[in-house]
Amino acid sequence: MEYHNIRRRRRPLKAIRAARKALTPVSRTMKWAARYMVWLKYFNPKRYVKILDWYIIKKFIGTYFYAIALIISISIVFDINENLAKFTQYHAPLKAIVFDYYVNFVPYFANLFSPLFVFIAVIFFTSKLAGNSEIISMLAAGVSKRRLMRPYMISAALISALTFYLGSYVIPNGTVIRQNFETLYKNKKKNTAAENVQMQVGKGVIAYIQFYDNNNKRGYGFCLDKFENKKLVSHMTATEIQYDTIADSKYHWHATNWRIRDMRGMREKITNGAVIDTILMMEPTDLVFSKGQQETFTSPQLREYISKQINRGSGNVVQYEVEYHKRIASSFASFILTTIGLSLSSRKRKGGMGMYLGIGLALSFAYIMLQTVSATFAIQANTPAMLAAWIPNIIFGVIAWLCYRKAPN
Repeated sequence: MEYHNIRRRRRPLKAIRAARKALTPVSRTMKWAARYMVWLKYFNPKRYVKILDWYIIKKFIGTYFYAIALIISISIVFDINENLAKFTQYHAPLKAIVFDYYVNFVPYFANLFSPLFVFIAVIFFTSKLAGNSEIISMLAAGVSKRRLMRPYMISAALISALTFYLGSYVIPNGTVIRQNFETLYKNKKKNTAAENVQMQVGKGVIAYIQFYDNNNKRGYGFCLDKFENKKLVSHMTATEIQYDTIADSKYHWHATNWRIRDMRGMREKITNGAVIDTILMMEPTDLVFSKGQQETFTSPQLREYISKQINRGSGNVVQYEVEYHKRIASSFASFILTTIGLSLSSRKRKGGMGMYLGIGLALSFAYIMLQTVSATFAIQANTPAMLAAWIPNIIFGVIAWLCYRKAPN
């Protein structure tokens, strides 16, 4: 009887040992993962963002959006007052005014002046912290100047990422809707035609259109020349050429009253017909250039368009390159103006922030003005677009570093 009881007691022990043996590979894998994936702890936000950081980040982001809402509200009031007569004259519907114009007007101008809003937010709430002796308390508690910069840089990184995403992917689509509204109900001016357009649509293939109407997507007086070793081997003419807007893919054209001359040595073959379908590596957007067209392209579309125009040998590409590089460079403005604003407003002063606030605003306005001037100069003087876009960041990056070095510890 006792022997059977001992046997029964040992059965659970055998089951436990078997389970442990089965789990041995899993436990080894877990230990290996724990040993070699220690670096994942560096991606934990709680490692970097403490209570002090959350306190400053909330104040920074909150003040930033408050400044945007305040200034954009004032801008909308002035814009309505300026354009109300035109909206009434062209009978613009209220739905189009609100959802097509102002819904796209707000993010465009908010993103355009985002660096200024960043600086105003930093100056406003940091001077308030300094006035309440909170900055002094932080420094007295052992928080270094570099450590105090951390929440400011985290906030600037969030705003910079938001600015870049909006400017590169969201706002260009809204700009198309806003410009179409302005064409219909505001200025009634839009470039919809082009004359004497000539471009390279392939290697050794030159297309020429005497007149192109973008409303009908139709061109008149079309020629297509193909060269091999600098010799003309094919010459095509057509009275009209129509872009196929319902085709499954791009670059489909219909040529009317066409004629092709193939030249091989001393022989020449001529073929003609009424209508022919052809594929030409050009689109309506390549033929008609309107003011501000570069703002309607997303960054991937801009990069593709620039590459295509450079391969064609087109000279009208500088403004597109400037727009592409400016979107990247302007996203770093948040870091520069945040550093300047913190350096100027982190000290408690008896006389208030009047003089230093004026200096900071002058620097921020000078930064925005230099961005505009360098972009315009690059387009007019045909200077390298990347250099023109990054010159303001380089100059004011040095100014921000000097302000940071001179700021009190």
